[in-house]
Amino acid sequence: MEIRNQDLLKKDIVLGTTLVDMYARCGALSTAQEVLEELPSRDIFTWSALITGYARHDQGTQALKCLELMQREGLSPDSTTYSCSLKACGTIRSLEKGQQIHAQLVKQGLIGNDLVLSTALVDMYSKCGSLPRAQQMHEDLPFRDVVSWSALISGYAQQNKGMQALECFKKMKNEGLSPNAITYCCILNACGSIMAADEGVKIHDEIVRRGFLRNDIALGNALIDMYVKCGAFGKAQHVLAELPFRDTVSWGTLILGFIQQDQAEKALKCFEEMQHEGISPDSATMACILKACGMIRSIDTGRKFHVEISKQGSLGNDEMLGVSLIEMYAKCGELVMAERVFEELLYRDVFSWNAIIVGYTQNDQADKALKCYEKMQCQKVIPNALTFASILSACACVGALDKGAKIHEDILKQGLLDDDIVLGNALVNMYAKCCALTKASRVFEELPLWDVVSWNILITGYMEDGQGEEALDCFVHMEQNGILPDETTYICILKACGTLGALQKGQQIHEKISIQGLLQENVVIGTVLVDMYAKCGALQIAEQVLRELPSRDAVSWNALIAGYTQHGLAEEALNCLRQMQSDGFVPDSATLSSVLNACCHLGLVDKCLTYLVEMSIDHGVKPHLEHYTCMVDVFGRAGHLEKAVEIIRELPSSNHCVLWRALLGACHKWGDIKVGRWAFEQAVLLDRSDQAAYVLMYNLYRTFNMHAEAERIEVMRRRNATNHMQELAFTVMGIH
Repeated sequence: MEIRNQDLLKKDIVLGTTLVDMYARCGALSTAQEVLEELPSRDIFTWSALITGYARHDQGTQALKCLELMQREGLSPDSTTYSCSLKACGTIRSLEKGQQIHAQLVKQGLIGNDLVLSTALVDMYSKCGSLPRAQQMHEDLPFRDVVSWSALISGYAQQNKGMQALECFKKMKNEGLSPNAITYCCILNACGSIMAADEGVKIHDEIVRRGFLRNDIALGNALIDMYVKCGAFGKAQHVLAELPFRDTVSWGTLILGFIQQDQAEKALKCFEEMQHEGISPDSATMACILKACGMIRSIDTGRKFHVEISKQGSLGNDEMLGVSLIEMYAKCGELVMAERVFEELLYRDVFSWNAIIVGYTQNDQADKALKCYEKMQCQKVIPNALTFASILSACACVGALDKGAKIHEDILKQGLLDDDIVLGNALVNMYAKCCALTKASRVFEELPLWDVVSWNILITGYMEDGQGEEALDCFVHMEQNGILPDETTYICILKACGTLGALQKGQQIHEKISIQGLLQENVVIGTVLVDMYAKCGALQIAEQVLRELPSRDAVSWNALIAGYTQHGLAEEALNCLRQMQSDGFVPDSATLSSVLNACCHLGLVDKCLTYLVEMSIDHGVKPHLEHYTCMVDVFGRAGHLEKAVEIIRELPSSNHCVLWRALLGACHKWGDIKVGRWAFEQAVLLDRSDQAAYVLMYNLYRTFNMHAEAERIEVMRRRNATNHMQELAFTVMGIH
C-alpha cells in the first residue's frame, strides 16, 4: 500500500519487478498479474518473474499466455524465460507449443552451449511423451550433468518405461555422475512402476549410505511409494518408521497402498497412527479412508469421518470429499445419506453424478439410477465412460432394452468405444441380459479389442438364454483368439456341458482346468465339475472328483446327491448323505430337497417324515414350498391321499399351483375323482391358464371313461389358453 500511495511503481521498474516476483513466489499470482498490468512499462525481467511464478505453481496455460503477451510487446525472451516457458509446456503436455519454442530457440541460436535450455527441452519432450525426441536432445548435448540425466530418467518413469529409466540411471553412473535427491526420486518411481523391488533395495541402500534420508522427506516418501507399488508393505512401513520426520504424503502413500491391495483394516489402523502423531489428513487421504470404510461396510466409522469433515467445513468446497462420501454411504447400503450428501454439494459435475448412479446400481435400485441419469442430462452434464457403463448395468438389471439401445447411440456419438474395453463389455452385457443375443454378438464383434471378461459375458449370455451349443462354440473361438479362460469362463462352460450332456467336452475342460491348477484354489470350480459329471450321468467320475477335491463343502456334496437322485439312484443318494454328515458337513435346504426326492422314488414315506423333522430340528433347515410339494408327492405316490391333503391344509398358504398339481397327479394314479376335482378346482382358481392341471384332469376322467366330462375340460383348456394369449398380446401392445 505504501508503494502505491507514494506512486513509486510509476517511477521505478526495478521495484515493480521485485514486487511482481515477491507475489509470484508467494503464490499470489493474480496479485502479481495486477501489479504487472499497473506498471507504466515492463521489461523482460518483469515478465520473466510472472512467467516463472506461473510455471513454478503448475499454471502452465497462464505462463504461456504471458509469454505471448510479452512477445506482442516486442520483448524477446531470454534463456530464463524460455526455460520457464518450456517447463509450462511440459506441465500442460503441450507438445505443439513446446516445439514452437524449440524452433524459436534454434532460430535465435540460443541452444548451443546453454545446458539449462537444452535440459529444459529434454524435460519438456519427456513430459509431453515424446521420448525419442527427448533421448535425441539428450544425446546431442555437448556435455551432460545430473540435471539433464534426471530429466530423461523422469520422462521414462512418467511414461511407465521403467526398464529404460534404469538403463539411463546406470549409464549416468558409468559416466561418473552421482545421482542427487531428484534423480533418486525419479528412479524409485521407475522401480515401482515395473515392480523392480531388488533394484529398489539396492538404490535404497545407496541412499542410506550417502545420508540423503536425514533431511529429504520427499525422497523418503518416494521410497515408501516404491515399496508399496512392489507389494513390500513391511519394508514400506519400516522406511516410514525410520524417517526423522513424516508428513501427510508419507502416511497417505502407505494408506493408499493398503487400499489398492484391498486391506481396508490396515489402512484405517495406519490412519489412526497418523492422527496420533498430530498430522492432519489432506483431502486425498480422507478420500482413501472413506473408501476403506465403504470396502468393509464400516458405516459407523464412515459417519464419524463425515462429522469431522463437516466440522472443518471441507465438504462445501471440496468435490472429491463429497464424491467419496457418496460412494462410502452407497457401498454401506445407506442410500438416503448418499442422496443427502449429493443434494448438499454446491457443485455437481460428472464425478458426483457418477457416484450416486453407481450407488443406485450397486444397491439394485436400477429404476432410480435411470431417473438420476435423466436428471443429469437435464442439467446438461456430459456423461463419461463410467456414467455409460453404470447406466448400462442398470438397463441390464431391469431389461430396459430400448433405453440401453439409445445409450448405445450416445456412446457411438462420443466415440468412446474406441479405447474403453470396460464400456464395450458393459454394452455387450446389457444386450445379453436383455436377451438380445444377436445384437450382443454383433456389438462384441465390432469391439476393437476383447479381454477374458468380454468373452465371459457373451458365453454367460448364451448359457442363461438356454443356448448351450452357442456357449461352447464361443468358448472355442475364445481360445482360438489366444484368450486364456479364467474361473468364471470354466464355471459357465461346465454348466453348459452339464445342461447338454456333453460329457466328452466336459472332460476336455476338466483337463484344461487341471493344467492351470485351478482346482487347488477354487472350490466353486470343483463343485461345478461334480455337477457337470453328475448331470451327464457319469456318477462314478463325479464321486471320484468330489473325493479328490482339496476342499469340499455342503454344496459339493449336494451336487453329487442331486445327481444320484436325478438318475433314479435313490439308495446311492441317501448313502452320500450319510457320508456327507460323517465328513462333518451340515445338510442345507438343497440337501433336503434331493433327499426327499430320493425317498419319494423309493416310496420311503416314513423316511421322508424323519428327514423333514430331523433336518428342521437338528440342522435348522426351515422347510419351504419345494419340500412340502415333495411330501405331498411321496404320500400321493404311496396312496395316502388323506395325508397329502392334510399337509396342504396345514400349510400357512396353499396358493401354489405346484402343490395342487402334485395332488392331482396322485389322484390320477389312484383313481380318486372326488379329491382330483377339488385339486383341479384349486389349481385353476390360482391360474386358469395352467395347462398341466387341465391335462391331468382330462386324463383322470378318461381313465374312468367319463368322456363328456373330459371333453368339457378340453374345451375349458382351449378357451383359457386362447384368452391367455390375447391377454399377453394386449399387455405387449400396452392396452392393459
